[in-house]
Amino acid sequence: MRKLIVTAAAAALLASGGAAFAAVKHTTGTVKSFDGTAMSLVLDDGSTFTLSKAFKDPGVQVGEKVRVSWDTSGKNKIAEAVKIMK
Repeated sequence: MRKLIVTAAAAALLASGGAAFAAVKHTTGTVKSFDGTAMSLVLDDGSTFTLSKAFKDPGVQVGEKVRVSWDTSGKNKIAEAVKIMK
């Protein structure tokens, strides 16, 4: 029984290991374009983000400095949150 529990715990640890590497990243920049309908955001450095379905628009305007919290899905950068910097 003990061997079974140790094996199950080791399998669970290995299975969850990938989640530890999926940390959210942050990028700061100035908004070059924002389209809430097309769910896209482009910063002045060329960084392009697709907005997540759960995205809440804080009132993003072109020219504002923002901090984007994002993760990747395939080759796409998915913006989970955008915070206007002051």
